[in-house]
Amino acid sequence: MLEMRPSCECCERDLPADQPGAMICTFECTFCATCASDVLHGVCPNCGDGFVPRPLRSAPNLARHPATTKRTINPSGCAPNAGSTQ
Repeated sequence: MLEMRPSCECCERDLPADQPGAMICTFECTFCATCASDVLHGVCPNCGDGFVPRPLRSAPNLARHPATTKRTINPSGCAPNAGSTQ
């Protein structure tokens, strides 16, 4: 099950699990669509993989399986660093 992180690791924008706008890589690193495209140019700074839109979690499923509340911030400040590992 996806962790459904609550915010962009780059700009800290809120990314609710039941709304579009979040992009994730294969390690579930989570960024808003703007940072993923305009700042990171489609490459995750943590693992070097690409992004896909994060699926939405419906209200009934959020009630049973809530999204995490732990916010993750990228310590390197959102600079692209392709090829690094998580």
